[in-house]
Amino acid sequence: MSNMLQNRYVRAILLSGLFLQIGIWVRNFAILLYVMDHTGGDPFAVSMISVAEYAPIFLFSFLAGTFADRWRPRRTMVWCDLLSALSVVAVLITFMLGTWKAIFFATLISAVLSQFSQPSGMKLFKLHVPAEQLQAGMSAYQTIFAIFMVLGPIVGTFVFQQWGMEASMVITAIAFLASAGVLYLLPPDRVETEEKKDSALLAEMASGIRYVLSNRVLSLLGACFMAAGLGIGMVQPLAIFLVTEQLHLPKESLQWLLMVQGVGMIVGGALTMALAKNVPPQRLLVMGMLGNAVALGICGVSTHLWLTLLAQLVAGLLLPCIQIGINTMLLKYTESSFIGRVNGILTPLFTGSMVIMMSIAGVLKLHLPLVAIYTISAALFIIGLSFILPLYRMKEGKAGADAEQIGSY
Repeated sequence: MSNMLQNRYVRAILLSGLFLQIGIWVRNFAILLYVMDHTGGDPFAVSMISVAEYAPIFLFSFLAGTFADRWRPRRTMVWCDLLSALSVVAVLITFMLGTWKAIFFATLISAVLSQFSQPSGMKLFKLHVPAEQLQAGMSAYQTIFAIFMVLGPIVGTFVFQQWGMEASMVITAIAFLASAGVLYLLPPDRVETEEKKDSALLAEMASGIRYVLSNRVLSLLGACFMAAGLGIGMVQPLAIFLVTEQLHLPKESLQWLLMVQGVGMIVGGALTMALAKNVPPQRLLVMGMLGNAVALGICGVSTHLWLTLLAQLVAGLLLPCIQIGINTMLLKYTESSFIGRVNGILTPLFTGSMVIMMSIAGVLKLHLPLVAIYTISAALFIIGLSFILPLYRMKEGKAGADAEQIGSY
């Protein structure tokens, strides 16, 4: 752990992630609470916040990943953070002039820019972090996300209630600028001589698709990612019914389930970081998929609060294993010149399948009992696990060799 933190790139990326999470959660909750107050809880207006957050993943992820492979990663991330801060300032100005609907614009622009910034951050990891420290670095990065899953709503709500919308937007802009400043202090990007800047954009996108299809490790990861997205999306909107129908508790008790899962994610991220040197990412992924399948099955049949909380804790503990396992394998078995395009292909597979299932979860609930839905979700995780088992049996060296048997595009 100490050796990893001695790497200035790891420290910068983690500190940048910390500032970004502060800005994102303050912004998101300020917008959510303001829209709720201003529209009287209009479901359409509230849903548009999620549309502004998720739509860019479908529309820009692959394209942005292709450009991220072309551009220098540090410079790309700095510009994305600066432009995000400027978009927040612009929204603040229009908001003060009375055009409140412009607040959706801040989320939309930031979500678009994140599609360029995220793969660039992974590319920095690939270029400047030793292979033996990749998994520990990704564990630390995911732990920041897990911590803010618990603290983010508290911080965002507190800032909005104490100081209002204008102050929330100012804090968001400052956080984005702080992230840009941290990254700016890193040494300038080195130019990769093998990059072909003059190649056609469509040709590069096509080569990225061929790269993933030709790489057995990445193809299996994509299938696993899609199955996990389907499983999570099916049950995520229905957690409230575990409380009201299975446990016969007030709907407000949902906060305890979410809190326990969030604490589990924090502890799970820390444990994964501690075990990073001794546990290969394939094993982490198998543990995460199998553990979440079991936890979902228990949640679906449990009528006891203690058992449901225990299952939520297990799911939280092992969810980082899925995220860290997939991201570590992606970095290990992807050439640095393809990081952006591979991320731009795999991320929409997960998010897209999750959002599709979230959109039909309510319809499924009308026709199927809750136990059946949670059982199907658990089965989807088992299906995802079946794609990873060949990688689990594959030796580390063979996996690396298999990943490098890719033609030149």
